[in-house]
This record gives sequence, C-alpha cells and structure tokens, in this order.
Amino acid sequence: MNSKFQNNMERLIFSSRWLQAPLYLGLIVAQGIYVVQFMMELSHLVADIAHLDEAKTMLIVLGLIDVVMIANLLIMVIIGGYETFVSKLDIEGHPDQPEWLSHVNAGVLKVKLATALIGISSIHLLKSFINAAQLDNRVLGWQVGIHAVFVVSAFMMAVTDKVMNQTLNLQSKH
Repeated sequence: MNSKFQNNMERLIFSSRWLQAPLYLGLIVAQGIYVVQFMMELSHLVADIAHLDEAKTMLIVLGLIDVVMIANLLIMVIIGGYETFVSKLDIEGHPDQPEWLSHVNAGVLKVKLATALIGISSIHLLKSFINAAQLDNRVLGWQVGIHAVFVVSAFMMAVTDKVMNQTLNLQSKH
C-alpha cells in the first residue's frame, strides 16, 4: 500500500512539470508583442528618416537591436526551458533545429541567458553613453555598476558550470 502511494506521488510530482507549459505559451505571446514593437519602431525610423540626425538614428537602431536580443533571449528560454524542464521536443533531424539545443541543460541555459543579459545590458549602456549629456552621472554610474555585476555573475556561472562538468566527468570515469 505504501509503495502504491509512493508511486502515485512520484507520478504526480513528475507530471507537475506540465504546469510550466502555460508559462512558455505566455512567453510566446510576449515574443509576439516584441515583434509588433519592433515593427512599430522600424516604421517610425523609416517614416522620420528625413528628420533624424545620426545620434537619434543610432538610438533607434540600438533600440531595434535591443528588441531582437530580448527576442533571442525569449527563444532560448522558451525552447531550452521547455526541452530541459517539461518535455523533449520531437525535432530530431529537422533542418532548422538550433545547434545549441543538442547540448542544452540547465547549466548551459543559465550561462546562455547570462550572456544574453550582458548583451542587452551593453546595448542599454551604449544608448546611455550616446545620450550621456541628458543623464545624471549617478544614473550612468549605477548602469555601469549593474552591468559589471552582470558580467561577474555570468563569469562565475560559467566557471561553476565548468567545474561541475569536470567533476561529473571525473566521477563517470571512475
């Protein structure tokens, strides 16, 4: 009887991973919103091209790049998270299968996400530097500090992941 209860409990716990599926669907909706935002910003750029100087054009283009990088981050979370935590995707042999998906795990996903956040933070920092005359030095200082924390955190995650993989490889050899 205890074994049957335990088996049912384990099945319930394992099945609970499907509670994350609606979260990934919500992220797909969010990505659609970013596509709309990108197209609106692009149409503003094209419509106002005659009235924009180089700095304003660069700020708008950096905004577009920022949207693309966030969309890439969303794809990594949606596909990688679903594959890692919910269910395997049945795309083996599909010509469009992302190369990185074949070796994704929680550690790799965290490092990829941290790297993407650094890229997004870099774009924001570049936009701030271009617009530095309109910003308070304290704001710029905080942005640089937060970016530095992202860089250090990503580096530490990568080192931790590498050490864990080396430890696992050593254990599997023995």
